[in-house]
Amino acid sequence: MKIVPQIVVVLLLAGVTVPVAARFVPGTHPWLDRAGLLRPLVAMGLVAETGEETAEPRGASGGAAITVSAAPVEKRRLSDVVSVIGSGRGVRAVDLSFPLGGRLTQLAVAPGERVSAGQLVAELDSAAALLAVERARLVREDARRTLDRLDQLAQSGTATALQRQDAELALRTAELEVQAAERTLEDHRLVAPFAGFIGLIEPQIGDLVAAGALMTRVEDRSRLIIDFRVPERVATSVQPGDALTARAVSGTDAAVEGRIVAVDNRVDEASRTLRVQALVDNPEDRLRAGMAFQVDLAFTGPEYPAVDPLAIQWGSEGAYLWIVRLGKAERLPIRIMQRNADAVLVEAALAPDDLVVTEGVHLLRPGADVSVAPPRS
Repeated sequence: MKIVPQIVVVLLLAGVTVPVAARFVPGTHPWLDRAGLLRPLVAMGLVAETGEETAEPRGASGGAAITVSAAPVEKRRLSDVVSVIGSGRGVRAVDLSFPLGGRLTQLAVAPGERVSAGQLVAELDSAAALLAVERARLVREDARRTLDRLDQLAQSGTATALQRQDAELALRTAELEVQAAERTLEDHRLVAPFAGFIGLIEPQIGDLVAAGALMTRVEDRSRLIIDFRVPERVATSVQPGDALTARAVSGTDAAVEGRIVAVDNRVDEASRTLRVQALVDNPEDRLRAGMAFQVDLAFTGPEYPAVDPLAIQWGSEGAYLWIVRLGKAERLPIRIMQRNADAVLVEAALAPDDLVVTEGVHLLRPGADVSVAPPRS
């Protein structure tokens, strides 16, 4: 109950202070006018009528025009820049291993060395494989001689067709054995499938290498594929062929241009992101596979009027602008679409000839005559 006397005291003080300030401090008249208190005070005779309180707003109906700074309307496209972090890898990369086991007898390259397609990387002991090839070739030659002898006997009628058929089968089998032996011999050699750079090599000469054990990795980094994920809100805007900018997170290199080459067919339900792959060139070989990259994607939308941030005003009904239309001030409600450092994109019923007021907005009233100050040099 103590609050009631306090409220009464506040109201009494306001009832005394406002008329006194209005009567003896003319500078308060504009604020009281905006609050709707000046006219009632004039009607009660508490404030002298000077003509300004009962007249129309300043600058209207023949009054002096209000000087403001204003600028014409320009249009810009709605833009959205998405920055994400991705990881780079070579455009082609493969782990190298022997398909069979054996003792390592040769390392033909060094880690970090550039190799060409088909170049020897490492070799296993192939003595037993060579013997198997020679044995298979001998068997093949014997089968071929047997078939030739049966062909000669067939001319004199002393060899049957069944014998010749068996000889042909033996020769064909011997040829397949030769091919298998030669393939096994070739498997003792590890070659680069394409041009690239050799990674670290763990096994050393003399080590017994198991079948399928990782020997090294060859990677073509003349171009890099960057894997990254974009938010779900731009999933429908990302398309193969779209341009982007990528920069190593380490900050040691300048940004490089690239293009999207692949987009996943579904959004990940756990992270609500879409996986995307982009391709960037690496002609000077300054970038490495495995690096982290900041990827910037720019999306553009429809055009909207762009106004100076100083022109944006706020009221009880939201944001609005003061514009100069046909020499008169007009208050125009707006919807803010995007805020940038130098301009705000808005949705509003702006005409091409409208001027947006940036300075002097506190002096304006709807319908007031306006004079636009020349641009500052």
